[in-house]
Amino acid sequence: MAANGQRRAGARDKHNGNAADLSVRDRRQQDKEDRLSLVLWRRPVTTLHYFLLETLIKLKEWTLKLWQRRGTVFLILVLCSLFSIAYYTEGTHQHYVQYLERRFLWCAYWVGLGILSSVGLGTGLHTFLLYLGPHIASVTLAAYECGTIDFPEPPYPDQIVCPQSDSMEGSISLFTIMSKVRLEACMWGAGTAIGELPPYFMARAARQSGADPDDEDYEEFEEMLEQAEGAQDFVTRAKLGVQHMVQKVGFFGILACASIPNPLFDLAGITCGHFLVPFWTFFGATLIGKAIIKMHIQKLFVIITFSKHIVEQMVSLIGSVPKLGPSLQKPFSQYLEAQRNKLHHAGDSGPAQENWLSWVFEKVVLVMVCYFVISIVNSMAQSYAKRLQQLRHSEEKTK
Repeated sequence: MAANGQRRAGARDKHNGNAADLSVRDRRQQDKEDRLSLVLWRRPVTTLHYFLLETLIKLKEWTLKLWQRRGTVFLILVLCSLFSIAYYTEGTHQHYVQYLERRFLWCAYWVGLGILSSVGLGTGLHTFLLYLGPHIASVTLAAYECGTIDFPEPPYPDQIVCPQSDSMEGSISLFTIMSKVRLEACMWGAGTAIGELPPYFMARAARQSGADPDDEDYEEFEEMLEQAEGAQDFVTRAKLGVQHMVQKVGFFGILACASIPNPLFDLAGITCGHFLVPFWTFFGATLIGKAIIKMHIQKLFVIITFSKHIVEQMVSLIGSVPKLGPSLQKPFSQYLEAQRNKLHHAGDSGPAQENWLSWVFEKVVLVMVCYFVISIVNSMAQSYAKRLQQLRHSEEKTK
């Protein structure tokens, strides 16, 4: 009888525990749905209000962190002051200072675009499609048209102009173009590797402190680990595959995930942080994979796609489309002809005729940048809403 009573009590406790887990899970799901409804096109005033409050909180946190590292900040300020003195002092060193300035700004520009592409602010800005890809394509088309990659500097890289001297036709190769755009491509790849660090540090800090991090991806990762055995859908199994590869293979698993276009790589960063993978193991593999291996694959694809004979074949193929072919082929042909004329006649004062293709591309870039900014506003507003929800739940527990 006593044994039966113990079993019934254990069953009741287990049932009550499962019910509590379900209520917590339902509450989290409801909170998540409430936060996701907080967007500019549904609740604009509240979203902007929460965005401003979250911005002030972030600025306060960053100011405190800078104050805690005031020694490093002071050293950086001293170095900047010394560079400013060298920059504004006349002398023979100005040639080297200007060269270093151009190189630094050029590298910082591409590193910044790489960080924006992967850091996870809002939806992430697809800077390869908007900036690096078109830049590589422009250099490729210009190299085949000019017969050289020795473009005059300046105006390169702001504007590509063919040199005045005649170049040998056929002297351009795939590797020649790759060497011309290697610096900016590698800097962009290094920026994407830096952008993968926040999920790693967040998961690592949460594992070491035992705290509940303010991050949806980490919560999803923990739920995935809890329900690993019952995973049925393809996406969950793919995430588990990435997690197992990174956890078991280590450096080479991270390298394999970073070396190919992989939308699940954020999970690799969270996995490495959660299982306390050493920083240089994670970042070293990510940097090599993204800045060297993956970047060369993407660069090679763009250069081959925009090589002279491929582009001519593509334009001819567009013209062969029944009925609409000639009308579609005309703007592409005009655009390519205008680009060739621009390469050979830089600085002409004649009025430039805008092609509708370039107009459409400019508007697409503008729309994507605006959507990126809106997604940042929504994301920060939702972060502040989560702070309020956590504060409310903590107050309910203390009552």
